[in-house]
Amino acid sequence: MAELRWNPLLRTYTMVAGNRQKRPHMPQDWCPFCPGEGKNVPDNYTVFKYDNDFPTLKQNPDIPELEDDDLYKIKENYGKCEVILYSPDHNVTLPQLSLEHIKELIDLWQERNNDLSKDEKIKYVFPFENRGKEVGVTMPHPHGQLYAYSWIPLKIKAELDSCKEYYNKNKKCLLCEMNKKEKNFEKRILIENNNFISYLPFFTDYPYGAFIVSKNHKSNLSQFNDNEKRDLAEILKYLTGGFDNIFDKIFPYMMVVHQSPVNSNEYKDSHKYFHFHIEFYPPLRDKDRIKWYASSEMGAWAATNTLLVEDTAEILRNNIKKFKDLL
Repeated sequence: MAELRWNPLLRTYTMVAGNRQKRPHMPQDWCPFCPGEGKNVPDNYTVFKYDNDFPTLKQNPDIPELEDDDLYKIKENYGKCEVILYSPDHNVTLPQLSLEHIKELIDLWQERNNDLSKDEKIKYVFPFENRGKEVGVTMPHPHGQLYAYSWIPLKIKAELDSCKEYYNKNKKCLLCEMNKKEKNFEKRILIENNNFISYLPFFTDYPYGAFIVSKNHKSNLSQFNDNEKRDLAEILKYLTGGFDNIFDKIFPYMMVVHQSPVNSNEYKDSHKYFHFHIEFYPPLRDKDRIKWYASSEMGAWAATNTLLVEDTAEILRNNIKKFKDLL
């Protein structure tokens, strides 16, 4: 049983999903994501999508058990939750994949984005990856996920509103201006190619909280051509490889794709002012030390970065170069 419950203080929905409590941890003797092992996984694949076995959101939603009122509103859990398998190899990691393989992953993101956008009840398509036990991963097989929401989540809405306000005031895209600012400053730049640039933003709240941003003003996965997708694959490979190189271990992170909404009257012109980017939230501040998102961060949304951004940018930039030199 799952449903959406309105938070009147923050003006957004909480997904309440009792069915998620029963989802399994990694079995000891087999992996449901390996080829032919699970009921939803074929005998061979390169990248593969299947519907989550324990979805929070469904296109055939549950009927809420409680009645709502003007204060405590309830909405059916309409949407979609998908698992995105990166590789049939249980032990491989994203930076170990070939550029063409990662490009196929981005093709799949684009395909799923375009398909789910056809459902007019879907308002936001959100590909993401949780990597490592430090961020709660229970299935170590290389995979990400995709949620398609029937509303625009609060953090995305905050970004949209900021970008819209900046555009209306300055007639410029906020992230285009961030790209220029970071290029001019140089010290926070990590890596770039023809179509994408990666940097630790001036304000990042995680020590290694990198952004990947399109150089061209594109707002949605649907707009990328093959050259752009290959360049995005390259940046993803080298950045994540650089992460792993810092402490010579698989580097945990949350990777989230921020793009323009779909089927939204409120943000129907968001292609003018919203700019595609990927944000990374890596919790490590040292090899065995976590930068916790604790009371100030969670309770007040007042983040503290425990390391100087320019210092960690230099460390990460050097390790990206070392990773590339090893290939």
